Amino acid sequence: MSALDLAVEGRAALETAVVEVVIPVHNEEVALAPAVERLTRHLAGLPWQWRVTIADNASTDGTALVAHRIAATHDHVRVVTLVEKGRGRALKQVWQASGADVVAYMDVDLSTDLNALLPLVAPLLSGHSDLAVGTRLTRGSRVIRGPKRELVSRSYNTILRSALRTRFSDAQCGFKAVRREVADVLLPLVEDDAWFFDTELLVIAERAGLRIHEVPVDWVDDPDSRVDLVRTAVDDLRGIARLGRALLAGRLPLQAVAERFGRVRATRRPGPQIAVFAAVGVLSTLAYAVLFLGLRQATGSQAANLLALLLTALGNTAANRRLTFGVRGGPVLRHQAQGLLVFAVGLGLTSGALWLLTAGFPDVSHATEVLVLTLANLTVTVLRFLAMRLWIFRGPRSG
Repeated sequence: MSALDLAVEGRAALETAVVEVVIPVHNEEVALAPAVERLTRHLAGLPWQWRVTIADNASTDGTALVAHRIAATHDHVRVVTLVEKGRGRALKQVWQASGADVVAYMDVDLSTDLNALLPLVAPLLSGHSDLAVGTRLTRGSRVIRGPKRELVSRSYNTILRSALRTRFSDAQCGFKAVRREVADVLLPLVEDDAWFFDTELLVIAERAGLRIHEVPVDWVDDPDSRVDLVRTAVDDLRGIARLGRALLAGRLPLQAVAERFGRVRATRRPGPQIAVFAAVGVLSTLAYAVLFLGLRQATGSQAANLLALLLTALGNTAANRRLTFGVRGGPVLRHQAQGLLVFAVGLGLTSGALWLLTAGFPDVSHATEVLVLTLANLTVTVLRFLAMRLWIFRGPRSG
């Protein structure tokens, strides 16, 4: 076969690809070429037409030049350049313009063993599932990473299960695939353009009754990761609060999505009391994390924990008194005093968690402190709901 014939065949494959794998990159001029080479070698052994799209997220180094050189020498590789940074923004743009049956993405560090790609995509091509995600947090996964990132990942997914009642195990593994017709419907509903994009996509899909297939993966963490953990954690908490409000207000057309794909919404709509309490709890957790970060530098971790928990406890009791349990007037001071007793229990739990953390890891980072305390605070939130329902606000409602 001549070089011209090979070129024509390669360009035809780009147009008729069954699977399109996107690699979002920002300033990855060193890692990009080896990653694409490894990925294309693996894809060449799979039984589908495929293409790889490098989505350059406004890189300021030589990433764009490297990407175009790769595309010039690989017929199954193309480059899309974005003028604004954001992983979610890049995936939206490429996936919405794709003509492939299945669209996927993976991080440029290729932390996930590529042998998981076939079981990730196959259920989507067969029509059995609508989305497929790699998971590092289920039995069968084999993960090599530091204790800080392990704690961050598990804490975040615990917060998701507590605040939004999710059932998938790992929201942020950089290894996901979606049937294109499903992506066409879901992507306009996803507001986030950065790291919370993955979580928002999965939550909306799950609430609409779509089928999410989880694949246990072998994962080796990239020690050179430049993700800002504190900023990402705060942005994710804001995203959870925003998405929770949208779900409670019924602003997302979940039933229409379910009907579009012939699915039955499996997630039962919560009762109003629990739903409002959950929203107040998410906002309280966000306020706690922000207050702790703001006070930590000036007062130390224990004092910051005390002040942040006290302020959010007072605000949480007042908000739940009015919004969740419908109490107007009455013994405000008594309710706040009872709420402070619950606060004392929470202080003991969070302070104990902080003491154990610092005793076991003397050089622990502020980000890890925030995540451990946030997880402990969510446990306190559950206890607070039970105390409010069964003790503090158990009397007749007014108003």
